[in-house]
Amino acid sequence: MRLKTMILASMLVTVAAGTATAEVTFRHALEGMPLDLSVAKDYKNPSGTVKQFLETGDNPYNCDKKAVEEGHSLFLSACSGCHGHEAEGKLGPGLADDYWTYPAGLTDKGLFEIIFGGAQGMMGPQYVNLSMDEMLKIMAFLRSIYKGNPRKIEWKTCDAAGDGGSSGEQKGIIHIKPQS
Repeated sequence: MRLKTMILASMLVTVAAGTATAEVTFRHALEGMPLDLSVAKDYKNPSGTVKQFLETGDNPYNCDKKAVEEGHSLFLSACSGCHGHEAEGKLGPGLADDYWTYPAGLTDKGLFEIIFGGAQGMMGPQYVNLSMDEMLKIMAFLRSIYKGNPRKIEWKTCDAAGDGGSSGEQKGIIHIKPQS
């Protein structure tokens, strides 16, 4: 009996260890097929932040003011032509409210899948233009200007100080007013 218990415990530890290090599977927003991340500009040499994101599906930059500011600059040059300077929507949909053409965009994983792999219409895959690190910074900027219902938030938020809720309590979102 004791041997069975030890074997079972060993199997459980092995399974738990395997799932703790498993990476998230990213899928194409339309087709559902796994995305080939090896085509990313920074695939061979990803930042620590990208590595963390690929393991968890949660964007560590959401609470980083510097990354949010860099994301704003990247958004203006890479995304605002279709989505508007304040992500209000133009040719493409608005990205600052709680309506998402693809509901998966309510999660960091889902928004990354849409940006990386593309979607319908003119939203082509952005891995040809942006590194994964740049995509995460743009995503952090978009999260920072969210104007929708806070109850719909499915991503990591921060307190106003931008410390990532280090007090153990997540109080809101970093808001950075877009430059006119």
